[in-house]
Amino acid sequence: MDLQKQDLQKQDLQKQQGAPTASEFRASDAERDRIADILHDALAEGRLTADEHAERVEGVLRAKTVGELEVFIRDLPAAHRRGPGQAPSPAPHRPTAGAIPIEPDDTVVAVFSGAVRKGRWRAGRRIHAYAIFGSVEIDLSEALFDHQQVVIKSFAIFGSVDIRVPENVSLRGMGGGVLGSFEVDTLDSGEPEAPVVYVDGWAVLGSVEARPRRGKVVADILDRVQRKVDKSLRKHLGH
Repeated sequence: MDLQKQDLQKQDLQKQQGAPTASEFRASDAERDRIADILHDALAEGRLTADEHAERVEGVLRAKTVGELEVFIRDLPAAHRRGPGQAPSPAPHRPTAGAIPIEPDDTVVAVFSGAVRKGRWRAGRRIHAYAIFGSVEIDLSEALFDHQQVVIKSFAIFGSVDIRVPENVSLRGMGGGVLGSFEVDTLDSGEPEAPVVYVDGWAVLGSVEARPRRGKVVADILDRVQRKVDKSLRKHLGH
């Protein structure tokens, strides 16, 4: 009975004090980065001047709570599409019907050999990979994405298909293995417009593997420069 009384007293005290609202929670670095990205997009769209952008980014880096962050994007359309702290919807497990062509945009074949696609290359909507007594490596960590949905159809027969993606895309697996290994690390991006890579196919006495390459993100040159500037400013301000 004594424990029950203590619990009731504790609950009454919490009610009197009032639970903190979502805007009163302490802001995380990830939330500051997201707000900074929204401000950067607003600058690129001409919604903010360079001086306004610099002033708001500095304020974002100094903000302590989620509510303080909201102030800097309250007058921007992006703030009303997805509020601070609101998780994006997970990517669907299957591509949108009709979004992916039947014929491949690119085909990678390795028969008793090795084949590689890596570096700064343009990824199509459908990529076919065939590894027959050989190995195929498809590295999308520095690729240019013209489409939000990409399907990689992979067949490994006594061979291997190794796929790497940037860590800020969504990754889904739709295939299987027959006396082989088909392993895809499910990945959900924090950005609603991020590309979704679907890995499909079969591993027959072979292996298909897909996972993110840490430290690699989908970003153009201006975004990379902006991130470096923001990180330097944050370090200078002690965040």
